Amino acid sequence: MYDPLELSEKVERIVASGEKRKYYRFRPAFYYGGIATADCVGCCLRCLFCWSWHIVTQSGNVGRFYSPEEVARNLTSIARKKGFKQIRISGNEPTLHRSHLLKVLEFIPKEIRFILETNGILIGHDPSYAKELSRFPHLYVRVSLKGVCHEDFTQLTGAKPEGFNLQLRALENLIEKSVDCFPAVMADFSSQEEIKKLRHRLKEIRQDFYDFEEEELILYPFVEENLKKKGFIIKDAKLRHNHKSQLGQE
Repeated sequence: MYDPLELSEKVERIVASGEKRKYYRFRPAFYYGGIATADCVGCCLRCLFCWSWHIVTQSGNVGRFYSPEEVARNLTSIARKKGFKQIRISGNEPTLHRSHLLKVLEFIPKEIRFILETNGILIGHDPSYAKELSRFPHLYVRVSLKGVCHEDFTQLTGAKPEGFNLQLRALENLIEKSVDCFPAVMADFSSQEEIKKLRHRLKEIRQDFYDFEEEELILYPFVEENLKKKGFIIKDAKLRHNHKSQLGQE
């Protein structure tokens, strides 16, 4: 098992250069009713179900460096051309290279909503991260929990189980600093009993967290292979066998 905090430091040294960070594409996407998306490079987890697994594991060989200004300009341009009111950074873990992310947020026009999709590890580790994010009223943070308990988290990510607590603490830190946020959960591999336990645990953080968003498992061939190697039984997942044609639509 690895420590996701230690891995974040290692990966950041690869994907960060000064105030620049690596990205591998900018694109419009159909999620959230239409959103401009920047796919960054580098993550502090190794989730078996990750649709960008090849990017996560090859962060040193993918993408190129962009300044915060370039990222904001590219996203804003896509949003205005498509008539979108929302933008996001996705693909890997946006909270790596903290100063870069904060500067991107500063350059995004306030009338455009910024959706931060994150595993929450770094926000849970350092409460001051949530405090800095609270400066941006147009920000919405979607914290993606990897499983519903410590055991699920470790099985799905290969990371130390303490990382699951950091994900929950991220929600607590964000709520404390009045940052708009909501949990999403990969629950496809969990029992109904464990899911119910998580619902009640999340309800203690905020009442409406009980009805968390359930993430969809997209069973690309390489994802299916990763899961089967670890002994997971695949149930009710959305099959997408044409890997190359579908990746561009995520």
